[in-house]
Amino acid sequence: MKFERRRIPKQPLETLRCVGARDGWLIETADVIRVGFGAAVDHVVLEQGLEVALDATGALRHHELEGEDGPPGSGVVAFGALPFDRSSPSQLDVPEYCVTQTSYGDAWLTSVEGSDSSREILDGALLPVQEAQSLRSLSLQPTPDEYAHNVALAVEMLRSKEIEKVVLARSVRGTVPEAIDAAAVAQRLHHREPLCTIFSIPTSDQRRFVGATPELIARRTGRTLRSHPLAGTIALPPNVAPEDYLTWLLGSTKNLHEHNVPVNEIVTALESVYDDVHADAGPSIVALRTLAHLGTWIEASCRNEADAPDALEVLRLLHPTSAVGGIPRRSAYELIRRLEQVDRGFYAGPLGWIDANGDGEWWIGFRGVLVSGAEFEAWAGAGIVSESDPIAEREETKAKLASFLSSVLVDAVQ
Repeated sequence: MKFERRRIPKQPLETLRCVGARDGWLIETADVIRVGFGAAVDHVVLEQGLEVALDATGALRHHELEGEDGPPGSGVVAFGALPFDRSSPSQLDVPEYCVTQTSYGDAWLTSVEGSDSSREILDGALLPVQEAQSLRSLSLQPTPDEYAHNVALAVEMLRSKEIEKVVLARSVRGTVPEAIDAAAVAQRLHHREPLCTIFSIPTSDQRRFVGATPELIARRTGRTLRSHPLAGTIALPPNVAPEDYLTWLLGSTKNLHEHNVPVNEIVTALESVYDDVHADAGPSIVALRTLAHLGTWIEASCRNEADAPDALEVLRLLHPTSAVGGIPRRSAYELIRRLEQVDRGFYAGPLGWIDANGDGEWWIGFRGVLVSGAEFEAWAGAGIVSESDPIAEREETKAKLASFLSSVLVDAVQ
């Protein structure tokens, strides 16, 4: 299949966001917005998930790309959301059209040769007008009290040193009166969480995953890689100066312990394939609208680009990090399955893109809502270590749910 890449005039961000969020593929950072739309003209199939190596770049390179030069992620690109379970089958989609636009207004359109409806699709996009809705029905699994009990059970295991850290999550499922417009959700999240990456990706179970994630698993650009794990959280009360809360978070022994686990884990994993790996000496604050996290930048590089693993291979190496799973990985995963008793599906799985050069960005798929018509599903989790307090962890998940469900609901969720 032939693709053509060409420069185009700067496009309205609201239009791009709407087209990608409602019917296409959207990954929007502060620096670049990438939007796929039109039909899915090819797929990169992961029959055994991330358990088995796959030459994704080879699968994409069999397409021809002509036209003008462009930055990473502006040519033949495959988008996708993968399940949390790394062994679950999944696939990435190559869209008929892909627009890549930087914050400076430079824009490129890549399209299948002979396709000519991109202008019609962009010009015909109806900007979202839907407001947040009231709940019609709601179910919690587990209940808040059951979740606190699960945390207490996990803490006992952690104190016996069987597991160093585990992330336990809970879900909410519900309905609202009208079909949820993912474009409206993405628009509200963009305004509320400007530091997060806005995403909207169709899933293999015919739903759409839309949200705002702050956590970068891997950004691969040539021979270099960057990762930004987050762990350690505090809720920020409204209408209160946050400085004292942020100072407490930076000095919290429990949160520093929880944070250092994924940082050390990622550094160790990257050292097995990269020549040079460096992490910041200490964490910094990542302050969102209602929450703050500890974050550490990790950078890695290979001396020769030919030796650098592609973005999907890095993902195989890192997912799931202990920021969403635990340490040791296998033991924590078994405990998650026993205590949560509900398949996470796409919650806490990777989402992002990879291009034919092996470059790509992958983010943790959380702080989002899975929508289908008027139905929605959302998850929130907390990192559990031996110092964790069950009630505090329950309240942390409540704050996390509130932070993004307000983009869908006017009602509070416990």
